[in-house]
Amino acid sequence: MKKLWFLIKKAWKFVLLFLLIILSFSYAMFQGGFVSWFLFYSFLPFAIYCVALSFYPLGEIAITRSLSKTDYNAGEQLKVTVNIKRSRAFPLFYLLIEEQLNDSLAYAQQEKSTKALLFPGFKKELSYEYILKELPRGEHLFQAFTVKTGDPLGLFEKEKEVTSQGKIIVYPAYTEILFRPFENQFDQGLTASRERVQRDTSMVIGVREYRPGDRFSWINWKASAKRNEFMTKEFEQRQSHDVFIVMDCVPDKRFETVVSFTASLMRAVLKKGAQTGLLTISKDRASFPIRGGEQQLQELFYHLAKIEAKSYSPLDKILESDGFFVQQTVSFMLVTAQLNKSLIEKASFLGQRKGAITIFLIKEQMESPSNEERSLIAVANARGVRIVMVHEGNFAAAFSEVNSR
Repeated sequence: MKKLWFLIKKAWKFVLLFLLIILSFSYAMFQGGFVSWFLFYSFLPFAIYCVALSFYPLGEIAITRSLSKTDYNAGEQLKVTVNIKRSRAFPLFYLLIEEQLNDSLAYAQQEKSTKALLFPGFKKELSYEYILKELPRGEHLFQAFTVKTGDPLGLFEKEKEVTSQGKIIVYPAYTEILFRPFENQFDQGLTASRERVQRDTSMVIGVREYRPGDRFSWINWKASAKRNEFMTKEFEQRQSHDVFIVMDCVPDKRFETVVSFTASLMRAVLKKGAQTGLLTISKDRASFPIRGGEQQLQELFYHLAKIEAKSYSPLDKILESDGFFVQQTVSFMLVTAQLNKSLIEKASFLGQRKGAITIFLIKEQMESPSNEERSLIAVANARGVRIVMVHEGNFAAAFSEVNSR
């Protein structure tokens, strides 16, 4: 139906153009004189151009998009250069080109419009730029451009969609924070701490020669007497804290802050030399095993770039039903923007079996806890569940209590 309407509209414009030519010629023939023939001959080039334009294929226009890179962080600026190439030097009066942005990018702040009005004439190559400020987190696809052209009289207009695909990944914004474990446990983790002073002096694993700086109480007198030199007890070195993070994916206005803090926390843990894993339940369940290294960070950040707040299971239900937690002996850190009594109860029960649980409660920049949340925090402290309130823009304060010790 749409194609039929297009053919009827095109045929009607040809009929209208033919009638205008006939009318102008008839006026010149019957009226005579210089003015009437001047009008006819002045209109004739426009009429011929309209006919030629109607046969000009817009499909011969190739449009490409140039990006400086394909990986960005949320809040960064994107500069796009659009290049237009034509294989024919047909004179075009104007060319209106617009990038068809997807919904996720359409609401990004635009410094320059994605639409450009160009006057190519006989030029075969043209270009223009537009800028998107403060890119939103996500995987964004570029699909096509809309190209329009027409004649000076507005009788004939042509429009075509030119496909030009592209993709960028916008990772969540992160803040540099200094990670410090909240508690010291010697049976957690697989990664040895880099700090020599952190030793479990109750667990002796051998002896070694005395070194300057060793404490007098560490000397093993029996071994020293046998070897006729001072021998020092060798203690088990403390293990760093492997961390498993559970991120709440229920719809909330602070969800972007939740994602940003989770990214900052994971980066801080891995940068410290420890290992981390992640569990999210949005549209699908995604669990990343506890590992370390740059590749782990890239995988986790890529997942967080695409995650959406589409979970139908609150965090307390996840703790109750997911059997994954029973198998782990690591530090659990929960990141959420919603605190309720059920979550504290489930975290307390898990903490009794697996050790202390830390819940990071995400708030907006100047947001204060409600009276109900204050009461819940008191209940959580009484049950051994640590609640750490984190405000947007002040992530570093999450471990300030630990750092001050």
